[in-house]
Parts: sequence; C-alpha cells; structure tokens
Amino acid sequence: MPAVTVSDITVLPRISPQDPANERPVKSVTSAPSGYEGEGFPVRRAFAGVDLRDLDPFIHMDQMGEVEYAPGEPKGTPWHPHRGFETVTYMLDGIMEHQDSNGGGGVISNGDTQWMTAGSGLLHIETPPEHLVLSGGLFHGIQLWVNLPKALKWAPPRYQDIRGGDAALLSTQDGGALIRVIAGAVDGHDGPGSTHSPITLVHATVSPGAELVLPWQPEYNALVYVLAGQGTVGADRRPIRKGQLAVFGPGDKIRTQAGTSQSQAEPNLDVLVLGGRPIREPIAMAGPFVMNTRDEVVQAFEDFQAGKLGSIPAVHGAPTELRSTD
Repeated sequence: MPAVTVSDITVLPRISPQDPANERPVKSVTSAPSGYEGEGFPVRRAFAGVDLRDLDPFIHMDQMGEVEYAPGEPKGTPWHPHRGFETVTYMLDGIMEHQDSNGGGGVISNGDTQWMTAGSGLLHIETPPEHLVLSGGLFHGIQLWVNLPKALKWAPPRYQDIRGGDAALLSTQDGGALIRVIAGAVDGHDGPGSTHSPITLVHATVSPGAELVLPWQPEYNALVYVLAGQGTVGADRRPIRKGQLAVFGPGDKIRTQAGTSQSQAEPNLDVLVLGGRPIREPIAMAGPFVMNTRDEVVQAFEDFQAGKLGSIPAVHGAPTELRSTD
C-alpha cells in the first residue's frame, strides 16, 4: 500500500498536541460485505448497513481490491451515467483510466485522486490501461460518492486530477503516523481538493503501537474506515480491523490507535478518515442517480435513455453498449 510515502517523516509539519477533552465517542463499528462491481472487480461495501443520516453528506464507498490480477484479468466498468453527486476515486496501488462524454477524464496511479462532479449528468467509464490488462498486477483503491445539495445538483460536470504529491503531508508529534490530507483541512493544513460539499478526507498510516488523534470540525460527522491492519478507535479503545467502519458521535477530536502486533503482509494500520457538514436534504437514489425526489430520479433515467446525458465518444476500441451500474 504505497500511496504517498516519505523517506524522513520527522521533517513534516506535526499535528499540534490535542487535549483529550471532548473526544468523539464511537457510535458503531460495522463490517463491509464483499461483492463485485462493474465488469467483475472485487469490492468491499464500506457503508453497508449504516444509516444515511450518519453518513451525510456521503452516500456510498467501495474499497476496490486489494487484488493481484494475472495477465488478462484486470477489469473496469462499462460506460454508465451519473447525475446529482460527486465521485472521488483514490488509487493506492495500480492504474485507472477515466473518460466521460464531455471529453473529461485522465489517468490516476499510486496516491492520485480523481474528483468528478457529475452534477447535471454525464456518461462515464473507468478501465485499467491496456498495458495493465496485458501484464496484470496489483490493484487497490477507494471510490467515494459525495452528495450534492439541491442547489448544486444541476452544476456543470467537472474534473479535478489531484496528484499524490499535491496532498498535504503531516505527522504526529512522535512521528508515529503519516497523514495525507486530500481535501479539507486538518489542524490548519489544507488539502488540494476543492469540494462543493464541505468535507475533510484523510489517509493515515499509523505505525504499530502508535496513536493518531486528529482535531475535527465539530459540525462535521466523522468516520474511520480501515484499509489495512488492525487497532482500536475512540477513548474506550474499541477494536477495529481491515474492512470495518467506525462511526463517531459528537465532539472535536478523533482517536485511532494501531495494534502493537500487525501481520507481515500489512505491517501498519492504514485508515481513511472522512467527515463533512451534513446536507440534511431528502435523498432519492437509484443506481447511478442521487436526487432529492423520486420524480427527479425517474427524470434522470428518462434523460439517460433519451441520450440527454451525452453520447459515447467515437474512440477506436471503446465499448458501445450503454449499461447502468451502481
């Protein structure tokens, strides 16, 4: 899990010491069920079984992989529509190509993030590059769906390609954790992501036995998802492991600690820490559409079927079949 690493963590800015008062309690810990997405790549459904009110403004998150593909095995998604929200794809290992019906897209690799605002709607495809299909290799990433408020659901589509080296890199006081701020701010340090819905998104690697205490916006919700390793969350040190999500209650600090013993394959605790200001609007969603009312979802399907969300670019070798995917 390389993402972005540093040769000397001691040279990074450090999170200021945190008073233990007003730490957020852990409300729940849930385990992500496994499934398959797109053309058949394995995922963990990180938010399964969690009330949308605890997730708001987030809607959905998949941990894609971690999987070692043999030659010819790497898979992606077919062309599919989106409307009403943003997709955030964060690659830890491997390479993913994105393309949309407006000419947007790009290539992201280790530590890169692609932030796509679907807004009023578009067609989209995500595939491994041809050379990776031929060679096989390691594939591991996250895709997060961020809701848009009603006033922005019809915003023009846009892309942000955030290179791994652009993330704000921080450490804890003792150097026991590397913190990558992708969007939002932590302790006065801003990440590069520009968000319609105010959120903070962090990837942290915590060494065995080390502790991570992050200051957190009191008005934001707070979630910790374990990408690898095992440890505890909260002041009461509730156990948590790979593929589990912790939902926190109110407060202004989040505590996570890595177990002193980790497996050889996953020597550190890697967590995604995320939260945002709740939108608190009605949600009507079906497949790739996230709107405020059922009528708006029906309209999105009708617009898609009528070709109003765009058409597949005429690219040699591109798939020509339109299919919905969640």
